[in-house]
Amino acid sequence: NRLHATDITSSSFRLLWPKLLAQDTGYYTLQYAPAAEPARKRTQQVSGAHTSLVLSGLAPETTYEVALIPESNVHFFPPQTARVTTLAEEISPVQVLISDSGPRSFHVSWAPVLDSVLSYQLLYGPLPGNSVKVLQVDGRHNSTVVENLAPNTTYLVTVTAIYRSGKEKSLSAKACTQEGEEAG
Repeated sequence: NRLHATDITSSSFRLLWPKLLAQDTGYYTLQYAPAAEPARKRTQQVSGAHTSLVLSGLAPETTYEVALIPESNVHFFPPQTARVTTLAEEISPVQVLISDSGPRSFHVSWAPVLDSVLSYQLLYGPLPGNSVKVLQVDGRHNSTVVENLAPNTTYLVTVTAIYRSGKEKSLSAKACTQEGEEAG
């Protein structure tokens, strides 16, 4: 029954440890750093009453060295250590929605929006066909309007999430523009 991690995601995990101290017999010093970069160590103090803590804001696919040092004024406890590896980045986007479709434009939105995404790239073009246009969207946004389209046409829309790590993940959806007004 020693220090271990649960609820591991790409950017956080929960640490659990046995009850070594009480509220009034000391506190814990928690130190953690990427195993590959020990110099990036972070330190946190935790009340002696605690037996768990969530660490967040972590890098994905990274192994962390964690040390829990019980600082007791009654007994000496050896530090507890653990190695925890965060998961790969969430796959994004997981859904692409087309709405407000008109003859010459439609609205595209996607989810989820992740901190690890630098920007989104929207590729769209009529089906069948190979003329594709590209729109860049800031990573903080999750929707955009595509304009200057042909009426009564089916478009293939691909949203690509470009991660800070350089990885890319894509998802496509089809969109149809409405029939245009007859001129004359």
